[in-house]
Amino acid sequence: MRSIEYLKLLSKEYPNIASVSSEIINLQAILNLPKATEHFLTDLHGEDEAFDHVIRTASGVLKRKIDDIFGDHLHEEDKKQLGVLIFYPEQKLKELHEKNITTPNWYKITLNRVINICKVISSKYTRSKVRKALPKDFAYIIEELLHLKNTQLNKEGYYNNIINTIIEIGRADDFIIQISYLIQRLAVDKLHIVGDIFDRGNGAHKIIERLIKHHDCDIQWGNHDILWIGAALGHPALVATAVRITLRYANLSILEDSYGINLRPLLTFAMNTYKGDPCEEFMPRVDKNLFNESEKYMIAQMHKAISIIQFKVEEKIMNEYPELHINNIDYLENINYEKGTIKLNNTVYSLTSNNFPTIDPKNPLNLTKEESDVLNNLIKNFTESEKLKSHIYFLINKGSMYLKTNGNLLFHGCIPMNEEGNFEEVEINGRKYKGRALLDKFDVYVRKSYFHKNENNKYLKWLWYLWRGEKSPLFGKNKMSTFERYFIKNKETHKEIKNSYYTLREKEEIALKVLDEFDLDEKGYIINGHTPVKVKKGESPIKANGRLLVIDGGFCRAYQNTTGIAGYTLIFNSYGLVLNSHKKFEGTKKAIIEGQDIISSTNVLKKAERLKVKNTDIGKELIKEVEDLKELLEAYKNGVLKEKEKKFNISKLLNSI
Repeated sequence: MRSIEYLKLLSKEYPNIASVSSEIINLQAILNLPKATEHFLTDLHGEDEAFDHVIRTASGVLKRKIDDIFGDHLHEEDKKQLGVLIFYPEQKLKELHEKNITTPNWYKITLNRVINICKVISSKYTRSKVRKALPKDFAYIIEELLHLKNTQLNKEGYYNNIINTIIEIGRADDFIIQISYLIQRLAVDKLHIVGDIFDRGNGAHKIIERLIKHHDCDIQWGNHDILWIGAALGHPALVATAVRITLRYANLSILEDSYGINLRPLLTFAMNTYKGDPCEEFMPRVDKNLFNESEKYMIAQMHKAISIIQFKVEEKIMNEYPELHINNIDYLENINYEKGTIKLNNTVYSLTSNNFPTIDPKNPLNLTKEESDVLNNLIKNFTESEKLKSHIYFLINKGSMYLKTNGNLLFHGCIPMNEEGNFEEVEINGRKYKGRALLDKFDVYVRKSYFHKNENNKYLKWLWYLWRGEKSPLFGKNKMSTFERYFIKNKETHKEIKNSYYTLREKEEIALKVLDEFDLDEKGYIINGHTPVKVKKGESPIKANGRLLVIDGGFCRAYQNTTGIAGYTLIFNSYGLVLNSHKKFEGTKKAIIEGQDIISSTNVLKKAERLKVKNTDIGKELIKEVEDLKELLEAYKNGVLKEKEKKFNISKLLNSI
């Protein structure tokens, strides 16, 4: 039996046999409910509109529920329109009003349908959990309707009168809107984002705002998330890099409008410094119609200006912190500025541009006064942006280097390995770390870089390593060939050799070795992002004989030509694992008007006996709690502890009803 002191503490919450028994019964019942649904997404890269659609539709889960519930009772078009109404209730209702479709009879039919869907979706949860999710305006009414049947003896009139009254007093639209969002909320219990919210697309800030409001989500940091965390904390190279990537994709609004980053000093400097420079390699990757030629040229000038600043700052950091072991070439020091060539690995290459007005060939890493002013201004803007601060705090609070959940292992990139399949070591402050210990160490350092701002030189440099270090679990390549891509046409120089993990992960024994390193058994799955799966070239997201899943399918538009699809959603429900592949999302308007669905195919990865709460991590905690309560019950029955009268707690009573 547990120590009597522990049982005495537990007895304060459960002071007698009746209260202990009641809680044991309650927890045992919960343990036998179906496992709730988890969704896994990765590499969102600022595609906020597509992300919003996936969340609203629960990645196709709600469409399938509508099919299951109504089957052949509704025409396909009616089911599609019902789905659109639940996904986009305000917009769809507006359209239906304009077409004069919203008659009292339509409302009555529709209200019954959405209530029916909500009943099914909420059935796997306890009443208490559903109650906490109910919208305040209709909480009592929805709860009544969810637990009534319109054919129930003595209750048919009661049920129908509620429906009729909602319509008569003009509250049907509000009710449909609120219950639709409740359905969306209950369809997915837990959301996992396996890295890279930032960069490429223009809406990372909108994705984070949506995640902040989400009822239960977590994030496994990607290299682009770390980039923005470091930039928000004022790391000069990461500030320059974040601005450079944003300009590369012409996403100026996220800097200026969303985070209040003033680009005017950079623009003025770039226009004066690179006037007449064609800046061809720095032209933004952008849809033709978004900017005119003059605007694109100004972006290209800023792009080149911040890139040169980045290269200077990075090479200085490499010289100042040799302990980082960044395997990189001193590009600016190897340029022949008279001939316009660069020597790399004993080979001389011509540069695409030899216009470097801010570089002193004798001291190529020195920033000019103007460059220093521009960079310092950007650092000040990044570190003082209140909105960015709140978003980075959310990433720190909800994020981690990896996550173990319900037997599965989630991390963004890799566990660094050598060719023999052994975990590679990284030396950090005189000690060597590998495997799980390496990720744990970096997890601590990311948090310390945030919470120990006065000691940033001690920790912040490791964020830069995580962004681009050869043995970084979030990057894992021998180099970052940014300079080569801008200035050298020979594509052989652009190659970045991936860590051995990315080829070894095809083998089941490697996946099992990684699972074992994290104290997980062979039943678990490894879930990765980071490397887009080239489906159109025959590559599969399913690796290691099904033990490892790479779910980066090109959610970001910039990668969709490479992958051939538009992303994946991995779904883990009570029936097993399902991988949904997406087709390109063509906009909210099309989704509402045409009922466009982005789920192109579904792959059932694992189907087994239906999982229950007792099979989950939460279930393990509840089982332990039940064991503790049974010991307390025995203590009361054996006279080890005396029963007490439980104090009346009106708030707890109301919450449990």
